Amino acid sequence: MSQTLKTRLADDIKTAMRARDSERLGTLRFLQAAVKQREVDERTELGDAEITAIIEKQVKQRRESIQAFEQAGRTESADKEKAELLVLQQYLPQQAQAAEIDAIITAAIAQAQADGTQGPALMGKVMGQVKAQLAGRADMSAVSAQVKQMLNP
Repeated sequence: MSQTLKTRLADDIKTAMRARDSERLGTLRFLQAAVKQREVDERTELGDAEITAIIEKQVKQRRESIQAFEQAGRTESADKEKAELLVLQQYLPQQAQAAEIDAIITAAIAQAQADGTQGPALMGKVMGQVKAQLAGRADMSAVSAQVKQMLNP
């Protein structure tokens, strides 16, 4: 039986405590707190899909922080965020290859155009299809930029 993300996270926290890996432990505890907070807020047990969405949100926040810290010249803070980003990415599914992303986007555009969608609605329809197929496997902001580029050559 495969291990759920929640149990894997708890086991990795114990391992990090035993190894005295304080940086990894801090990141994992922060992630676990975010999961527990959402469970309390929604009064439900989260599955792997919901936990993956939380991890994606954390990854996006780290990327934005890294960019902001680098622009401000705060390399130490940027390095800390990069280390946290690497830890979080270990919990996401295998990242999609560029060729696979291109194929999915092209197929979604063709499908949306075959349905008769045009104009601004085309972008929304394409992104809806693409996001369903690439959830957790690609940086959606980069995918969105790629879709815009393909729609407006």
